[in-house]
Amino acid sequence: MAGQTHSADVIIIGAGIAGASVAAHLAATLRVVLVEMESQPGYHTTGRSAAVFAPSYGPEAVRALTRASRGFYDQPPQGFASEALLTPRQILMIARADQLAAMESSIAAVATGTRVQRLDASGLRAHQPLLREGYATAGMLDCGGQDIDVAALHQGYLRLFRARGGVTRTKAAVEELKKEGNTWVVRTSGQDHMTAPVIVNAAGAWADQIGQLAGAENIGLVPKRRTAMVVAEPAGFTRRDAPITIDIDEEFYLKPDAGRLLISPADETPTDPCDAQPEEMDVAICADRIMTAFDLDIRRIENKWAGLRSFVSDKEPVIGFSRRVDGFFWMAGQGGYGIQSAPAAAEVAAALILGAEMPAVVTDTGFDPSQVSPNRLAVPA
Repeated sequence: MAGQTHSADVIIIGAGIAGASVAAHLAATLRVVLVEMESQPGYHTTGRSAAVFAPSYGPEAVRALTRASRGFYDQPPQGFASEALLTPRQILMIARADQLAAMESSIAAVATGTRVQRLDASGLRAHQPLLREGYATAGMLDCGGQDIDVAALHQGYLRLFRARGGVTRTKAAVEELKKEGNTWVVRTSGQDHMTAPVIVNAAGAWADQIGQLAGAENIGLVPKRRTAMVVAEPAGFTRRDAPITIDIDEEFYLKPDAGRLLISPADETPTDPCDAQPEEMDVAICADRIMTAFDLDIRRIENKWAGLRSFVSDKEPVIGFSRRVDGFFWMAGQGGYGIQSAPAAAEVAAALILGAEMPAVVTDTGFDPSQVSPNRLAVPA
C-alpha cells in the first residue's frame, strides 16, 4: 500500500490491546490514527495471550485497574462483541510447605477489594484433582476469576475505533519521530507522513525504542520472554472447569483449555524486542515442573509458542505524559496484566490525554494516577 499523508489530533503507535483500547476511546471526540508495524494488529503479545481476568493477580495499581474493568467486561457497548467476553474460571494459587510465607503475604496483599479463600491440602485436591498428593500444603482460591476472550476484546475495540472514524495503518513501522514546533511529525516504513500534537506510545516491547526516537525519558522497560504450550489432558479427565493453577512464586501454571491443558513455566527471560520463539530448554523446564506438581506424564507437546511481556522496575504500567518532551504519552509496561486491566487503563489514558476528570469507576477502587505515572521512575538516560 502506498504511503499516505494524515493530519490528526492523536497518533497512536502500536495496535495491540493497549493501543486499540485507548484509540477507541479517543476516536469518540478526536481524529486518531493507529499505526502498526505488522501486517495485522495484535500479532505479538496480544495475539499470544492466554489471559485470565484475575482481580488478585498483579501489583496494587494493576489490581485496582482490573477491578475497575469488570463493569466493561460484563456490559460492553452495544455490538462490541457477539458473545460474552468473560466465562467463569477460578484462580488457584498453590504453595509448598517452604512457600507458606509467600502465600500468607499474597493473601494479605489482596485482602482489600478481592475476596479469596485459604485452602488446606484437602481443599486443594478438591478443587484441582490433578495435583500430586503431598506436593502443596496450602492455597489461595479466587472465585472472581474469569477466562477472557482476548480476540473478541481486541477486535471489539478495533471495530469500535473504525466505527468512530479512526484510521489504521499497518505495515508501518515508525522510522522517524520528531517535533516541529508543537506538532509531532511521524514517518513510517510504508512512507506515511503523519502529523499530530500528541503521540501515544503503545508499542509494547518496542516502546523504549519509540521513546528514544522521541527523545523521551528512559523508563527502564525490559521485554521478557514467556513460554506456553499445549499438552493432552489425561485419560478420563472430566474437570475442564478446574481452576487455572499457579505456583505462588510463579514458577508454573496449568489451565484446562478446550479439551487440552495449557501449561507454562512462567518464565521471564529478558530479551530484545523481537518475534519471540520458544526455547527448547524452557519447554523442558516446563514439562519437568508440571510433572513434579501434577499427576501427569507428558510425552508430547502438541503446540508451543512464546510472547513478550514488558515490565518496568515495579511491574506497574506506565501511563502518562512524558516529563521530558511535550505531547508524548506513555502507554507501556503492562507486563502480564495488560489484557485484564485494559478497559480501565484505556479510560485512565483517555482522561489524562483529554485533560478530563478521572472516571469514578476507576477512582472508586482507590486507584491513584501517580501510581502509574512516568514521573515515578528515576532511570538514568
